[in-house]
Amino acid sequence: MTTAAASSPRTYQVRTYGCQMNVHDSERISGLLEQAGYVRAAEADDGPDVVVFNTCAVRENADNRLYGNLGHLRPVKARHPGMQIAVGGCLAQKDRGEIVRKAPWVDVVFGTHNIGSLPVLLERARHNTAAEVEILESLDVFPSTLPTRRESTYAGWVSISVGCNNTCTFCIVPSLRGKEKDRRPGDILSEVRALVDEGVLEVTLLGQNVNSYGVEFGDRLAFGKLLRACGDIEGLERVRFTSPHPKDFTDDVIAAMAETPNVCHSLHMPLQSGSDDVLRAMRRSYRADRYLGIIEKVRAAMPDAAITTDIIVGFPGETDADFARTLDVVREARFSSAFTFQYSKRPGTPAATMDGQLPKQVVQERYERLIACVEEITWAENKKLVGETVEVLVAVGEGRKDERTGRMSGRARDGRLVHLATGANGQQGDAGSLAGRIRPGDVVHTTITYAAPHHLNADGEPLAHRRTRAGDAAEAGRAPRTPGVLLGLPTIGAPAAAPAPTTGCAAH
Repeated sequence: MTTAAASSPRTYQVRTYGCQMNVHDSERISGLLEQAGYVRAAEADDGPDVVVFNTCAVRENADNRLYGNLGHLRPVKARHPGMQIAVGGCLAQKDRGEIVRKAPWVDVVFGTHNIGSLPVLLERARHNTAAEVEILESLDVFPSTLPTRRESTYAGWVSISVGCNNTCTFCIVPSLRGKEKDRRPGDILSEVRALVDEGVLEVTLLGQNVNSYGVEFGDRLAFGKLLRACGDIEGLERVRFTSPHPKDFTDDVIAAMAETPNVCHSLHMPLQSGSDDVLRAMRRSYRADRYLGIIEKVRAAMPDAAITTDIIVGFPGETDADFARTLDVVREARFSSAFTFQYSKRPGTPAATMDGQLPKQVVQERYERLIACVEEITWAENKKLVGETVEVLVAVGEGRKDERTGRMSGRARDGRLVHLATGANGQQGDAGSLAGRIRPGDVVHTTITYAAPHHLNADGEPLAHRRTRAGDAAEAGRAPRTPGVLLGLPTIGAPAAAPAPTTGCAAH
């Protein structure tokens, strides 16, 4: 090997499956690897030195997807001596040594509680030429103390807690993420300020159950206080949070949302089922009337609020009457969007062994009826916005067809997806037009001209365009980085350059 090759930094790719928590964990994985001397490989690179799979155990067929992708990588690794494969996340926490047994070409397996160990485990596996499996049963350090390479210049995730104290019978998350552990408010607000200093305009406060935040230090009103404190951070334009649990939703949180100008009037609150009997079997400690009562209070305080939800159909024992009640609640709630799921068994959950498992065709038929009901409502609600002016934070990757249609896309303050024309008749604007100067991270005001069930279009020239520091960063190709707490992790590759010698007064 040449000296140049030996000294060149090792490259990495992170491939993420699952929820927002996993997406944010992947930002931390990237931050850790870059702090340790790795360099991100180009997406087209088919042979990076390290590939990290950050897995999910909640989504259907998660294990089949992982092992399929590991199988595809086996010949790639054979062609690239020194390549390493690491598997982390919820599926790694659940399957542990089973991953190396099924895919012995995997080098490292790490869990949800010890993300910070990854660089050390990679080095140990290289040195020992043997797989390293390290799964902790409880949190090593709070993940947000780790360095983070943010994927967005304009929006950032900020974890306020990890783990969950609920015992929903369909959910495996508590056994994989552990009991709820809350960060101190000062640490959260410091991270938010650090992001804003990097140009970020929007933060999403993240937790398995955000509105139970404070349980660990005995303040049941802590989440509302945290929202209000975010309102005092200069330069922070939008605050969102996900996901709350209806059983912990208190009036002070609604007041904080309504009274704090930068807290967006959008709420994602999982329903799961509209049937009290099914909710009881799910061990969801609220009932449909309680859920609808929260929505009524939210809309009384914020008539423009957009409310989204999660719904599971086909839970064991669900009857036609139970499903009909779910449709009734959907019609009454008037959701702006819903994430809908067909129930599927998750080994290790109580629901997996319950009586009354439903045939696939029954679940599918109900699912299709639910989708039709939801889309009828979301389309009607979106049509109400045609002719209205909305503020849009322009984003990357929100519109899957943007490149083909010549549009840009972003989110309105209420969370709705808006596709923007970037010039006359929806064509790319020239450099002299207002639309031609819009960048990801900029803010525009525009008029809605068309509504669909899942998005809005604004086909005219934007009414106003504000250039932002986030847009400057996007244009320059800079990604925000938050350093976290240095953990003394080893670095890999060329050492950092020595500081320049000091002279004169600076040396004293």
